[in-house]
Amino acid sequence: LTDVYSSSPALGRYFRSAQVVHFSNENSTVFYQLEFSVPPATEGFMENTMNPDFIRNVLRQNIYDED
Repeated sequence: LTDVYSSSPALGRYFRSAQVVHFSNENSTVFYQLEFSVPPATEGFMENTMNPDFIRNVLRQNIYDED
């Protein structure tokens, strides 16, 4: 995850770290905590760039690009 987000054109400059919060072998589930450093309030920044769907889609696109 660190490589994915630190090299992202959209999020790389804001990305700081990724940590595993919880891992379950039982159902192959991993919960991560992503840390970003965001600029002072900019109109639409949190709603658009830091939108959870947008952040997930950066990872999803990286997975698709590797296939």
